[in-house]
Amino acid sequence: MTVPADAPILTADAMRAAEAACAAAGVSLSELMERAGAAVAETAWRMAAGAPVLILCGPGNNGGDGYVVARLLKARGATIRVAALAPPATDLARAARAAWDGPVEAFASDTVPAPLIVDALFGVGLTRPLSDEWAAMLRRFASRRVLAVDVPSGIESDGLQDWLPPLPAAVTLALGALKPAHLLLPAAPACGRVLLAPIGIDAERRMRTLPPLRPETPTADAHKFSRGMVLVRAGPMKGAAGLSAAAALRAGAGYVVLEDGGPAPLSAIIAEAPAAFRARLDDPRVGAIVVGPGFPAGDALAAAVGEVLDTGKPLVLDAAAIGAALPRLGKDAPAAILTPHEGEFARAFPDLRGSKIERALAAARRAQAVVIYKGADTVIAAPDGRVVAAWPGSPWLATAGTGDVLAGVCGAMLARGGDAFDAAVAAVGWHIARARSIGRGLVADDLVKTTK
Repeated sequence: MTVPADAPILTADAMRAAEAACAAAGVSLSELMERAGAAVAETAWRMAAGAPVLILCGPGNNGGDGYVVARLLKARGATIRVAALAPPATDLARAARAAWDGPVEAFASDTVPAPLIVDALFGVGLTRPLSDEWAAMLRRFASRRVLAVDVPSGIESDGLQDWLPPLPAAVTLALGALKPAHLLLPAAPACGRVLLAPIGIDAERRMRTLPPLRPETPTADAHKFSRGMVLVRAGPMKGAAGLSAAAALRAGAGYVVLEDGGPAPLSAIIAEAPAAFRARLDDPRVGAIVVGPGFPAGDALAAAVGEVLDTGKPLVLDAAAIGAALPRLGKDAPAAILTPHEGEFARAFPDLRGSKIERALAAARRAQAVVIYKGADTVIAAPDGRVVAAWPGSPWLATAGTGDVLAGVCGAMLARGGDAFDAAVAAVGWHIARARSIGRGLVADDLVKTTK
């Protein structure tokens, strides 16, 4: 499962608006359909490798794309069959059907499969789950390779519903921009490998996929403080804060101080008793403070969070520290990155609804902070509306302590200065890339004990 890096993401409404803007600029919707069909036909040609192709067409414009695909593949000499669920119901689809000069069979329970299935049944904008009858017809083709046009049929493209497609795709070709469902659970795995066909739509990039990791090399005149000084507050579970401190060093911080957390996992970490650590809070060289790893809710955490907020320095708030800090976060608070997993997010923002992207954005705006909504489908959101969706991550990160590592990496990226959202995106990219490089059997300690 892969998705294009740094690619735009549009909801169904935003996609329709982008198409309308294209039309207003002089590019007709029929031309956009022709471009989309050409992109799908090229992908299908490569996937089929000379084998017969069955194209399933629905009544809407997704089906219209399918008729264009059929015409273009036939012109290249491919063996094509077209099966329609219903007659075309839009002007664009009717025109595309009229341009196809081959037969059209009815898509039914006895439709004979082909080695490659092109799913052009519904696409973006589906408002209800597929009927049991249609789902059963599609499941019959589960053993075949499937190329989905825009999204596999049966998926709600904005990620608002948890519908799963009866026919998962080996490849999904997103038209113009990726859609939220390509990147959010539970639909994302069913999309297989997601490719992007840039059909000429000017897709805004407020929402995008994770960009490629670009590790920063220190400048020739760098020193330990110019690379970023990070403080890590320790709670009762000392190992968690130790992981965060080690991660901050591994991710590029030049100087890391850990509040009396017991034996530090790396000897380069400066471990200081609480009184000495508190004195560090006023050091103007401190670029970021991490609080929350291994620190359960209670009066001690509330006091620690209050102290770091009073410094006005950039913060990384993890676990229970998020809820403790929320009443004081806002436009006048220091820059902050919040790193909740699903349960922590639900406790901190119990009233938020919508897709994971919508909830992350709403939380970022409420807290006036960057939110890394963790999970296999991690979403990073900023109060100004920027979003990065990081799918797929690494399944080996689903183990205790990796969230503490991410908090420390966020501290390192934030301590360099600059935009908190960019720091969060870089931290998530580092975290995923490191996990992938280690691979099977990863535990959290591996992320900080090796430079692999």
